[in-house]
Amino acid sequence: MKNTVRVSVVAIAVAAMFQAPAFAQSLQDSVSMAIKTNPDVLVETNQRLANDEAVKGARGGFFPKVDLLAGTGNEWSDNTTTRALGYNDWRKLNRQEAQITLTQMLFDGFAVSSEVGRNKARVESAAWKVLGTSEAVGLRVVESYLNVLRNQEMVRLAKENLNAHTRTMDQIDIRSQGGIGRKSDQEQSAARLGLARANLVSAEANLRDAEINFQRVVGSKPLALTKPSAPDAGLIPRNADGAVDTAVANHPILKSAGADVKAAEYQREAAKSGYYPRFDLELGYGNNKNLDGVKGDNDEKYAMLRMRYNLFRGGSDMARVSETTHLTNEAREVQNRTQRQVEESTRLSWNAYTSASERLPGLKTHADMSIATSESYAKQFNLGQRTLLDLLDSVNESFTSQMNYTSAMYLEMFARYRVLADMGQLLSYLGVQAPEEGALSQ
Repeated sequence: MKNTVRVSVVAIAVAAMFQAPAFAQSLQDSVSMAIKTNPDVLVETNQRLANDEAVKGARGGFFPKVDLLAGTGNEWSDNTTTRALGYNDWRKLNRQEAQITLTQMLFDGFAVSSEVGRNKARVESAAWKVLGTSEAVGLRVVESYLNVLRNQEMVRLAKENLNAHTRTMDQIDIRSQGGIGRKSDQEQSAARLGLARANLVSAEANLRDAEINFQRVVGSKPLALTKPSAPDAGLIPRNADGAVDTAVANHPILKSAGADVKAAEYQREAAKSGYYPRFDLELGYGNNKNLDGVKGDNDEKYAMLRMRYNLFRGGSDMARVSETTHLTNEAREVQNRTQRQVEESTRLSWNAYTSASERLPGLKTHADMSIATSESYAKQFNLGQRTLLDLLDSVNESFTSQMNYTSAMYLEMFARYRVLADMGQLLSYLGVQAPEEGALSQ
């Protein structure tokens, strides 16, 4: 009885194992995996984290600074004090020092506040770069994902084409054996069969290349990829200007460039701090011994408001302000250049989408009609109503038209994703969470 139960359990487990669906790697899974592991994204996330620490470091300038000084050693003194004490030569004493000083900055010409603002702007810029890089990596994943699927389709079509030519070759051989075939037909059919084999080898090589590229972008080999549904056409603006307006308003890299401008402006304000006096509150206590040739304790306590105002530094302050002004202008031009690049990329993507959409119906009609023609020619060839050349040409045209339609179909699908990426909406459409370093703390 126990053995029967064991056999039943094993049988159920084996049956469940074979009935369970194989693991399918969806497009969303691939994009999510890439964003978590892709070095380009991780570089930007670490830059964001470094900038967070830079803000903390800049804020430290608002807090008091406490310094501790301690020292011991020999001191030789020859001054009016030692001579008054009866020493006509150097007096040697063991000098000891112990001091603690607290310094609180009261006003520094807005240097610290400007530095805090600059680093906050750098944090904002880095956060947008994380999002922008994630969108770019996501689009590369989409491209490599669809490219693997497209090449898998190409391999399937190449195999079907090879099978069609193999069947034709078999028919010609049978005719030749029956004494009704011609040697030229055999040669022509063999030539087309050889070309079909070469096409299959090429298609398989292209598929391997696509799989290698997928592994480079995603970080893993493609496993049971499933064809995704294309983004709804309603998500794509009706004209290029609408797509550009959305891209300019949302593109993360453009927003990062805007944050870089703010960082440069804060840097210029920090450079101007040299034009202002600096005020500090200093509290100190010293417990010293044997100073300046006088033996014994020499303690002190003080509370001072100190002003430091540089009157001349060789023109360094003016040069620094001029330098940061040029850096601010540079940042603005980088922003302008980035906007032009975003606009160009968006228009190109929108044009690629519209042209691919317009070509698709014609290519589908061509493929459907070519398949029907090839099937009709095959029947007519068997009845002696078509020549072998007619049949081979129809098979080749059917194969070529299907290849063209398949390529155009995946190109049109990728173009939709590309427009979404240019508008900064790819990850949100896919439902993929961007790295948390891409979020700005309130």
